[in-house]
Amino acid sequence: MKAARFLILLIPLVATAANEEMKLDRAPIDPRDAVSIQRGAQVFVNYCLSCHGAEAMRYNRLEELGLTEQQIEDNLMFATDKIGDTMTVAMRRSDAKTWFGVPPPDLSVMARARGADWLYTYLRTFYRDDSRETGWNNLAFPNVSMPHVLYEQQGQQVLKPHPGQEVETGVQTLVLESPGKLSPDDYDKLTADLVNYLVFMSEPARETRIRIGYAVLIFFGVLFVPVYLLKKEYWKDVH
Repeated sequence: MKAARFLILLIPLVATAANEEMKLDRAPIDPRDAVSIQRGAQVFVNYCLSCHGAEAMRYNRLEELGLTEQQIEDNLMFATDKIGDTMTVAMRRSDAKTWFGVPPPDLSVMARARGADWLYTYLRTFYRDDSRETGWNNLAFPNVSMPHVLYEQQGQQVLKPHPGQEVETGVQTLVLESPGKLSPDDYDKLTADLVNYLVFMSEPARETRIRIGYAVLIFFGVLFVPVYLLKKEYWKDVH
């Protein structure tokens, strides 16, 4: 039992060490940008929800982004007719394991588990790799089983020797060999919107919690003054 507890304590250290192997790009997101999160939700239901579920997220939580129930039903609900349902997928886990080698993970709290910077880097570092069954690989997640579902938007990247470096050094960099429908800048914006949504989905009440926290701190700050004066008045004869 003690050994198991020790291994659990090591998990954050292992995750940190894995992230240190590759410098992560900072995700240019703003959790308060509702429009960006709305765009990210649209990307999520169109490209991610066919394989990945989000069983802790209900469609009606999107109303917190300023969307109406009708807008959600018309533009974001393709797998159910009930707005109170969770974002589940019809694909069976057994089929997913057969096709991909491993069932795609639920993405409900992926942003909290991996971090926004990791997700942003991951979505932008897919490259062609004919040695893989899917034909794709990823710098942030080597030998990933997931294909690059956004390749039509980004285009196809390949690994090539870094300019100015000899091939023997093994230093390689990603090169956009076949451009996609979007320019590199526009693709970065699309992935940033998607990551922004994933961060929101991992904790929809985050901004509300922060606002309540600030209100509570202000309340206690204001309350401190009369309480302190009352304390001085009560103990003045003692001191």
